[in-house]
Amino acid sequence: MSDNLPSGTVPRRVVTGHDENGVSVVVSDGIVPVHRVMPQDGVGFYEIWQTEVTPAPIHRVEPSEPTERTLRVPPEPNGTKIRINEFFPGFINELGNQSPIHRTESIDYGIVLEGEIYLVLDDSEVLLKAGDVVVQRGTDHAWANRSSTVCRVAFILVGGTFEQDVLDVLPEGASLMQHGPHD
Repeated sequence: MSDNLPSGTVPRRVVTGHDENGVSVVVSDGIVPVHRVMPQDGVGFYEIWQTEVTPAPIHRVEPSEPTERTLRVPPEPNGTKIRINEFFPGFINELGNQSPIHRTESIDYGIVLEGEIYLVLDDSEVLLKAGDVVVQRGTDHAWANRSSTVCRVAFILVGGTFEQDVLDVLPEGASLMQHGPHD
């Protein structure tokens, strides 16, 4: 992490599974293993878990660390992802946003854990504060932390598919985000 970016406490992740007798057990307990920062945007990502398909296969013990797979946003079309984003103050661009305007073919549940952040849409902005929840449904949007403190948001992303009624109204040439954070 860049020295000039503040950081809160690294999230703890507890993962359960089954022992050889079918007893429920904790198979891992510790800090989130994958953390990425995009210093140019003032955003950090804690990758908590992801699945590539639904229904998600449930093994006794996960065969590999799921956060060491792709960091793709959105998740695979039938996949899920949970991450915590940190939006650092002081990274507002000339449009008044922190993130670029983007659209994902997914349903994203955003839960503001601490701080405040603006959800920027094509025609409006909404100020979200700790405890607020947003359901982001494949629309163009951006984020803007215009405060002086870090804002943390937990995002649960569920891969989706645009139905024809949405495709009929999307602007011609509308692009979708198809990547994730870089080291």
